[in-house]
This record gives sequence, structure tokens and C-alpha cells, in this order.
Amino acid sequence: MNASQGNRGRSIPFNYSLILRVGVSSGARKVKGFSRPEAEEKFSRVHVGPPPLELNGPIALGAYDSSWPMSFAKEKQRIRHVLGNVAISIEHVGSTSVPGLAAKPIIDILLVVPDSAEEASYVPTLESIGYVLRIREPNWHEHRLLKGPSVNLHVFSNGDDEIERMLVFRDWLRTNPEDRNRYLRAKRKLARKNWKYTQNYADAKSKVVESIIKRARKGSSRGHA
Repeated sequence: MNASQGNRGRSIPFNYSLILRVGVSSGARKVKGFSRPEAEEKFSRVHVGPPPLELNGPIALGAYDSSWPMSFAKEKQRIRHVLGNVAISIEHVGSTSVPGLAAKPIIDILLVVPDSAEEASYVPTLESIGYVLRIREPNWHEHRLLKGPSVNLHVFSNGDDEIERMLVFRDWLRTNPEDRNRYLRAKRKLARKNWKYTQNYADAKSKVVESIIKRARKGSSRGHA
């Protein structure tokens, strides 16, 4: 990881998730110190294409589906076939990657490339198999989000800190029933609320996610002691 990638991970993000928090309630006037017009202007910078559809309701969570890993495997094969060595790693992440978790039926995939800022090296190729670039976040880990049929494809540069966080969270939930159930309870509780955007629901899970990652890292440290 080069110095610039390390700084990305430590910088205060003004990312897609952050911007959409302005939609949590009609009374929300500030987002991390920014007024609503400022937040919407920042949002327009990171979002590519038409704005996201408003949900204005609860989240529909489905029971765990044993076909999700197979769906990921097929998509991984498609991505690997067109990107070749540009795809350093392709991982199934998010709730659909954890057996037993209820989730929205969207497969989250983590794609690691040499430099996610070099969109020409992978975006046109992915577009050729049906993906569409929707999010560009140069100030938050140089994250890119491409959407495909029932897939969210998250792209990061090799060595970025966010990669480790996503994998630690996934792996811990796969092996720790207590935290898996804790996360499931939080998801179900939050899903019953009304949200302007689906992303608002994702943001609301941040507190429980951070607490689980913290325990996962402590647990991993003890395991290697």
C-alpha cells in the first residue's frame, strides 16, 4: 500500500453513505457539519448517473437463501473471465455471504484491483458484461460502486484498509454465532423503520458493525497469542 492509499483510509470520508444520511428525517438539517444544500451538492459529486430511487418505507429482508453463494460463484467467474489479472481478488461480502443471516437479495462483491482510481483499466470491461458505474468516491478509499443485476460491486485498490475491515467483519460473523445473532437482531429492528433511501438503513447499522469489528479484532489477537 502506498502512502496516498494509507492517507485515504485515515481521511474523513465524504462518501455516498454520509450524504444520504440527510434523508433519515425531515428534521435533519446537518450532516457531519454540512447543511442540507451542501450535503446534496457533495452527493451529486460522488453519484454517477440518475439519483437513487427513494424508498420511503421499511426494508424488505428475506431469509437466508442457500443459492446466494452459487450466485456469487457464477458472477465471480464472469468478472474473472473479462478482467483477468486486473482482478487481484474477488470476494463475497455483506450479509448474503454469511450463512443464516437475513438480507436483501443483493449480492455484495468486493473487487480488488491495482488502482481503483484508474477506471479505464476495469470499468469499460465491466460495462461490457452489464455493469454500470454508480458511485465514485475519490476522497473515501477511492471507492467505486458498480451495479449489476442483483449485484453491488465494490472496487478498492490493492492494500486499502477498507478491504481488511470488510473481510474481518464477514469472517467473524461466519464463525461467531453470538455476534451473528446480535447483528441479525439489529438488522430486523432497523428494517421495520421507514427510510427515505435504502442506504439510510445501511448507515444506521454502523454502530453495531463497528462494535462487532472491534470484538473480531480482539478475538483474532487472542487466537494468535
